[in-house]
Order: sequence, then C-alpha cells, then structure tokens
Amino acid sequence: MTSVAPSIARLPDWSSLSGLGRTAALEQCRRRLAHIGRMLHAVEHIYPAEAARQGPLSGLPYVAKDMFATGQSRPSWGCSTPQAPALPRASVIDRLDQAGASLIGAATMTELAYEPSGIGRRGALNPWRFDRVPGGSSTGSAILVASGCCFAALGSDTGGSVRMPAHCCGVAALKPGYGKIPLDGTMRLAPSLDTFGIFARSAADLALLWPVISGEPLAASEKFPRAVVLRDAFDSSDAEIAAIVRGAIGVLDDGSMTIVEQSGFPEEADRHVLTVMQAEASREHRQRIDDPDIGVTLRKRLSKGLSISDQDLTSALAARDALRDQFILSCLGEDGVAVLPVLPIRTPRVNEVDPASQHFNPRVLYALSRFTRFVNYLGLPALAVPAGFDSGGMPVGLQLIGRPGSEALLLEIAVQLQQRTDWHGRVPSAIASEIADEP
Repeated sequence: MTSVAPSIARLPDWSSLSGLGRTAALEQCRRRLAHIGRMLHAVEHIYPAEAARQGPLSGLPYVAKDMFATGQSRPSWGCSTPQAPALPRASVIDRLDQAGASLIGAATMTELAYEPSGIGRRGALNPWRFDRVPGGSSTGSAILVASGCCFAALGSDTGGSVRMPAHCCGVAALKPGYGKIPLDGTMRLAPSLDTFGIFARSAADLALLWPVISGEPLAASEKFPRAVVLRDAFDSSDAEIAAIVRGAIGVLDDGSMTIVEQSGFPEEADRHVLTVMQAEASREHRQRIDDPDIGVTLRKRLSKGLSISDQDLTSALAARDALRDQFILSCLGEDGVAVLPVLPIRTPRVNEVDPASQHFNPRVLYALSRFTRFVNYLGLPALAVPAGFDSGGMPVGLQLIGRPGSEALLLEIAVQLQQRTDWHGRVPSAIASEIADEP
C-alpha cells in the first residue's frame, strides 16, 4: 500500500544541526512553545531561559511531562490543581541538565496518566488533525515534539503511554526495559508496570539522548537480529494498518536483517496486565476516588480496580517471569526483535473514545493499548517509529520489542529504517500554515 504524503515541509533533527543552527533552533522552539504549544493545549508551564551549559547535548530544548519534579514548578499530574508532594528533582532531569540540555517547559498529560486516548482536561489537539486523538497519557510531550516546539520530551509509559502518542503524532519514542531508568521524582500509577519514556523527532536523536540518560555507550551490533513479524497481531489489525507496517518492514528486508513470520502474541500476558494495572492504580490513588476535582470517568475506573482482590493481583504478578521467559524463548530467541503495529487501528476520532459522546465506542478505547500494554507486563524494551501514513493522512507507527538490555539495538534498527525513508520529521498538516507563516 502506498503511503499518503500529507506534507512535504520538514522539521530538522537536532543531530543534523550544529553551532549557530542549534542556537537559532533553541530560540525558535521557545517561540513555538508559547504560540503553537499553547494553541494545541499541550503546554502546562513555560520555563524562563537559562544560561547555556556545555556538554554533549548543549542547548538541546526539551520538555518534561507534568509528572516529573523539575524544580521549577509543582507538577499537576494532569489534574486541575497541583497534586505532587514536595519531591526532589527527578534524577533524569539532572542527567540531561549536566549534559547541557535546556528544559524549556512542562507538557500537559491526562489525569493521573490513566487515559490512553489523550483526551484530558486541557483538550490537547493532535497536530495532524484536530478531530483525531493525540494519544495518551504522555500527550503534550508527543504533540510538542511533533510540532517543532522542542526536540525531545520526557514521558512515562505504564501501558503504552509514550508509544501510543508517538503513533498518533508521528514521532519516535523509546520505552526502556522495566527498572532501566530510575523513576524518582515522578508520579506512580502502577509501580509494577511504570517505566520512563522519551520522545524525539527521529531515532537518530533518541540515539543521541540515550547514552546520557542511561549512562551506557552506544555500540554498533556485529550482527543484526532477526525481525520476527507477529503474524497474529497483523491478522487482528485493520487491513490498512497491517499493510502500511508490512511496507515498513519491507524496507528492512534488504539483506541486513532476516525477516521471519510466526504467531506468538502473548494473550495470557495481556489479560494479566489489565489486572495489574487496574488493581495497582486503584490502590496507589485510592484517596482520589471521591475527589470531585477528578473526572467522573477516571474515578469510576479507579473504583473498579478496588474490586480486584489482593490474591488476584498477586497471582497476576506471580505469572510474569514465566510468561516473559516464554515470550523470549518462543518469539525472540537469541537474536530476535519482535515487530508489530503500535496500534491495531487507525488513530480514532475524538468522539469515538469520549464517554460523553453519543458516538463513544468502548471497544475502540480498549484497542488503543492492545499491542502495547503487554510489553510493560513483560518488562521488555520497546520502540515506536513512524512507518508511513494512512489514507486519511494520519501517521502510523511500527513497534519494535527486544530482549532485556536491547535498547541500543532497537535504536540502531530504527536509525537504519529512517535513513532509507522520509516518514519522520514532516510538519503536521493541521499546523503547517502556522509553521509556514513564521518570520
């Protein structure tokens, strides 16, 4: 299937800039954050400019999801009033600052990071089409990267919260393996699933950021892995989505990677992750179930989680190690990377996932995280990267899942994919005029 090219205007990668180009880009991001970021309801706070610091990321403008303690504002956790207790600044912020990166703002998010559609109190808008969801819960982070308001953004991922908005907004996002990056100074949702996540316009920029964040140097692989196409995931996807992602896989099938197909979607892991997420989230935020400042839908979701017994939660967690080992053995093997769509469906219209709408379809809401949440349960690293565009001009994402510790390998694969394609870095169609009219 031929991808639709909704825009030819492009936004540069940070790794493609140098010297005065980076200085100008930082100032441009600040202007866009105040204008386009506000227009898209993706900004919670804009931070004052600080003196430039030297380092490998000197001047790189980034934002943080408004659940990170930045030391510059009290996080709201997506709620109408600040929720966070006094926490020390998140260590990942310290790492980026020490590398010279510039924190320019805090991005909006859905309430308590517990809404996959991205619909929240701020009414954040997808920069490609305002009638489509932007994805959640790291909603503003993805929007701001996609819109050229920053070059990178911090997020969190409990069931797909960086990969889903990356798909919907057409950017790259990395979810490291469980426990790989410390989550100090951040809100907890479901502690057994919560992970750090990061967005950038390209995999090359993620590869620039990853050594600073992880403390691990990047090293080229001596041998590229097998790409294991999860056939049953493609079979259960919309035909258009499956065809677009298969087309992207074909780009990798040039002799450097062996492409194999097999069934292996971990259905049992998917069932258990819902138990863990609902049970832990309700216990973590029990005191907010009766809070009138919290949305009705979220309070009902939290209340429902309390009906899950401690025994059922314990059983679901106890099954995890065996299911992870089974998935690695049967699908990944010694040198495999699983490949599947980020979403099995096209990016939904807002009214399809809004419980207040007469067009609300709970199956669509459920499907949003169908291919992402099991990865959190298994604790494996995953990366989302643009794979093309659907017939409505919306971006579509490909997801790579690797063995523990394979973050650098996933980035290497994605970098090679983007060296041969031009799907990333395009100016989103709904804001193209705003970008074009800039002085």
